[in-house]
Amino acid sequence: MGTPGEVDFMTVIMVLLTFAIFLLIDYVRSHKQLAKQPVLRAATSETAARVIPAMVAGFQVPENVRYHAGHTWALSESRELVRVGMDDFASKLVGKIESIALPQRGRWVRQGQKIWTIFRDGKSVDMVSPIEGTVTAINEAVMQDPDLARKDPYGDGWLLTVQAPDSKINFRNLMGGTLARLWTESCALHLQSRMPMVAGAVAQDGGVAVDDITAHMPGEDWATLTKEFFLS
Repeated sequence: MGTPGEVDFMTVIMVLLTFAIFLLIDYVRSHKQLAKQPVLRAATSETAARVIPAMVAGFQVPENVRYHAGHTWALSESRELVRVGMDDFASKLVGKIESIALPQRGRWVRQGQKIWTIFRDGKSVDMVSPIEGTVTAINEAVMQDPDLARKDPYGDGWLLTVQAPDSKINFRNLMGGTLARLWTESCALHLQSRMPMVAGAVAQDGGVAVDDITAHMPGEDWATLTKEFFLS
């Protein structure tokens, strides 16, 4: 057994070592937290930058496009060039598309004027242009596979590009943001009131509406219903 002086010395050494260990643990923890912070900031920035399309009554209503009441949309690609197509509500209402007749390049179209025709089961329905200007391009992929317009209406299923010199004025007549969401919800409710049997086909709980709503409409005249919603 050591002398009292030796015991006191060893106690001091043990206390110092313990203190040093705690300091080391605290340093390691702090270093890890600092290392994680840039990653967390980067992840937060990525999340904020990612655009997630809003869902309304089961239908996509992207924030970065503008909508015509005839269920067509317009997206400004440059000062005068505008891309257009049918919205998600229209794509699910028309269902399986046999073919689409698109206008020729160089044709002048007016806002609200019939611009393309959709064919299904021997019937057809026209849709109206959301913008005014000259047709500069048509989506050849949709001409080859019309169902693209139904499967991906805001992406690969776009239909035309239009050179629109008065696009700023035209866009004032279109809907976006909260107004577009309220309008889409109103359309979904109107569809259910017209066709109560499709209530299960239109999502009310944040889900997605079925791809072919018309498949749930026995006895309903497809052309009459689509013309009502498409203002044609």
